[in-house]
Amino acid sequence: MATAKKTPAAPAKKAAAKPAAAKKAGPTEKSGAKAAAKPAAVKKAAAPAAPRKPNAAFMKAMTPSATLAAVVGAAPLPRTEVTKKVWDYIKKLDLQDPANRRMINADDKLKAVFGGKAQVSMFEMTKLISDHLK
Repeated sequence: MATAKKTPAAPAKKAAAKPAAAKKAGPTEKSGAKAAAKPAAVKKAAAPAAPRKPNAAFMKAMTPSATLAAVVGAAPLPRTEVTKKVWDYIKKLDLQDPANRRMINADDKLKAVFGGKAQVSMFEMTKLISDHLK
C-alpha cells in the first residue's frame, strides 16, 4: 500500500508542477487572446475617429477688412490663421500687458481693429477680430 500511496503522490507533485507551468502558459495565452481582442476594440474605436475631418467653417478662407488687413495682410485666410497672425503681431511688438499677460495693449493698428479700445483681453480679441472677417 505504501507503494500505492507513493505512486499517486509522485505524479501529484509532477501534476502540480505541470499545472503551474500550464497556468503560466495559460494566462499568457489568455492575455494574448485578450491582447488580440483589445487591439481589435481599439481599432474599432480608432476607425470612427480616423475619418473625422476638421470643421469646414474654421478652414474656410475669409477676407479681412481693411483695418484688419493692415495687421494680417489682405489675402483671404482661414479664421485660425488670422488669429495666429494677430498673435505673431502682438508678440513681435510686445503688446501683452506685463502685469497681466491675458490683456493686450493695442497700438494704433490694433486699436482700429478693437473698436477704439486701448486694452482688451485675449478672449475678447477673437470676438472683435471675427467682426472684421467676411
